[in-house]
Formats: sequence, structure tokens, C-alpha cells
Amino acid sequence: MKTYTIAITTAKEAIRQPIFLVLLILGCLLMLIFPFLPYFTFGEDLKMLKDEGLATMLLTGMFLALLTASNTIAEDIEHRTAITLLSKPINRRQFIIGKFLGIILAVALLFLILSLLFCAMVYYKVGYDAREAAKQAPTRDDRWHEVVQILPGIVLTYFQAVVLTAISVAISTRLPMLVNIVICLAVYFLGHLAPVLVRASEGKFELVKFTAQMFEVVLPALKFFNVSSAVATGAEIPLSYVGWNLLYCVLYSTIGILLALVLFEDRDLA
Repeated sequence: MKTYTIAITTAKEAIRQPIFLVLLILGCLLMLIFPFLPYFTFGEDLKMLKDEGLATMLLTGMFLALLTASNTIAEDIEHRTAITLLSKPINRRQFIIGKFLGIILAVALLFLILSLLFCAMVYYKVGYDAREAAKQAPTRDDRWHEVVQILPGIVLTYFQAVVLTAISVAISTRLPMLVNIVICLAVYFLGHLAPVLVRASEGKFELVKFTAQMFEVVLPALKFFNVSSAVATGAEIPLSYVGWNLLYCVLYSTIGILLALVLFEDRDLA
């Protein structure tokens, strides 16, 4: 119950902070602009819309998570707000887990709003492209097929944001906002590039090869969540794939929160 209370309070604080509104407005504006941008892709504009829509949702959700984690954990520790909260019948485990759940709830709300607008833009874009190309007007089923096809991509993008949130929460227990953002961005890029680095290091120096393999093992395999190419090309993403990624998201997020608990357990709050 105490964890639930902290989660709800954290989510409300995240939603009320100006950065939530800024990211929401920015995301909505981009979603509204994307359908009308001239991509010069010879009839493949819908693919670009899907790819950019998922990227927008990931970046806005990721930055909301990073900034909120720093504001609600790192600054609470720095300003000694945490010690006041923990002086009540609340332990450190409840504090960290509640903060994490509150952050992902706020990110979920941001994703929900942007997802509705994203789906609406995809639905509209199908008919818009048909009119621009002087083709036969698509049926409602054609439009809904494109909308339904992007839903697994939205869910997987949210999973990726949750994993990065867990990492950010762990870092926030020890380091300030700027360092947190830099490290999480490095994890994001290396998490996507690790498989490429491993392949590129074949036949190279052993130290280079070892470093690339270490990145692949330690860092989250974010490539599993990156299905923007499949969504853009209209490929169907099976529910089993989403289910396995949900399991991976839960496992890696659990590891991140356990690390946060270890780092926070002996943190001096005075």
C-alpha cells in the first residue's frame, strides 16, 4: 500500500511538472506535422510516418523518464527530502520501487496520448496518400489494418522506455541529472550498436573484441525492441514476439531496480 501511494504521488508529480507538458506538446506537434511532410519517397510516405512516429514516442518517453528520475530521486536525496520521507514508516525498498512505478505510469500516460494521435494520423495518412496519388479511395478496413499493424511497435517501444527508466532510477541513486542523462544516452546507443560492434570486432585485437562482447552481454539488448523497420514495411509482428520481449523487459527492469536498491541501501542521506 505504501509503495502504491509513493507510485501515485510520483506519477502525479511527473505529470504536473512543466517538462511533461513540453514533451507532450512537442510530440503532438510532430505527429500532426509528419503526415504532410514531403518525403520524396515515391509513394512510401506512410513508412516514413510510422518510423518517425515510433521514434518520437521513444525519445519523448525516454527524456521524460530520465528527467523525472533525476528530479524525484537525485534531487530528493540532494535536497534531503528523501530523509524526511524515509523518517516515516517507509523503507528504502518501498521508496525506490514506488518511484520507479510512478515514473513508468507517467510515461505510460504520455505514450497513451501520443499513441491515440499517432493512430489517428496513420488512419488519415492512408487516405491522404491515395488522394495525392489519384488512386482509388481505401476502404475502412484498409485504414484499420495499417493502424492495427503499428500497435505491437508502440508496445515494444514502451518496453524499451521502461528498461531505460530502470537504469535511470539506479543511476539517480548515486549521480546527478546531467551524468544520468549522459550515461543513459550512452546505454541507449551502445545497446543498439553492440551487435554491430561485435560483428565489426571479428578478427580484430582481442581487447577490442572483448570490449564489444562485454557491451553486448552487460547492456540491455535494445535491438529486440526496435521493430520500426518491420512496422514501417508493413510486416506483421507476432504476439509471441511481444510476449517474449515483455518477459525480457520485466527481467532486465528487475535487475535494474535490484541494482538501484543495492546502491541506495547504504547511501548517506544526511
